[in-house]
Amino acid sequence: MLAPNFDTARPLDIAAADYEVVRRAVEFVNRRFRDQPEVEEIARAAGVLPRTLNELFRRWCGLSPKDFLQAVTLDAARRVLAESSNVLDAAYELGFSSPGRLHDLFVVHESLSPGEWKTGAAGLVIRWGFHTSQFGMALAMVTPRGLCGLAFADEGEEEAALADMRRRWPNATYVEDPIATAPYAARIFDCRSWRPDDPLRIVFIGTDFEVRVWETLMRIPMGKATTYSHIAGSIEKPGAARAVGAAIGRNPISFVVPCHRVLGKSGDLTGYHWGLTRKRAILGWEAGQVCKE
Repeated sequence: MLAPNFDTARPLDIAAADYEVVRRAVEFVNRRFRDQPEVEEIARAAGVLPRTLNELFRRWCGLSPKDFLQAVTLDAARRVLAESSNVLDAAYELGFSSPGRLHDLFVVHESLSPGEWKTGAAGLVIRWGFHTSQFGMALAMVTPRGLCGLAFADEGEEEAALADMRRRWPNATYVEDPIATAPYAARIFDCRSWRPDDPLRIVFIGTDFEVRVWETLMRIPMGKATTYSHIAGSIEKPGAARAVGAAIGRNPISFVVPCHRVLGKSGDLTGYHWGLTRKRAILGWEAGQVCKE
């Protein structure tokens, strides 16, 4: 039976509980954002009092509900994209671990060899565990080399999330071991652990093309956004926007490898493997972290 390991993720329990209300609020606004509903109306839809909603959002992401919702409306997304059209070029100039990544996880990465990937990760032992996070239940998956998978699941969807991840590497050996994965989850979801002198180690398991796309995603700073076509251009495949989109959709390390920061060409918040509501929530939460500086 799949169950969250609350004992090893206690500091995130409140944030995880907050997310359930946030999710209801975001789903409501997703339907009604053009009307820019008042806080009282959003609170009713989320099942809490307006004062509770205000306190919850400030605790969860550091923004008021109105500021949060403004951060994830389509108009705001388009403005962010317009201001960030050259964000990948700037990342190249500044360097991979530049001060421009102040708000981001500090990560070092490596990849499995093409041969290891082609065998479906045969012989690789992947340990996994579910943990609470600001964005619902998080499934962390690790190898001796580092984090190889991070997925999200709403309540009751844990089995499906695990099955989805296992299909990516069908020949690996899977071991439930939340004690092994807990330190990774704690570091990923606690901003105080995002330190350049102690980077998070991750390992990519995918094709050469997919790995190039995922590496490019890691250069998108928090609070910025880019498009599929910009990423295709940055890897010198300007005509491969659709293939880039497919590779982004197969990104196995959500949040850490920020595929949520990729928007449609017009600034639309396009699909997300772990749900558009969660994508909106992550972008709003990140806006709050940037505003704290």
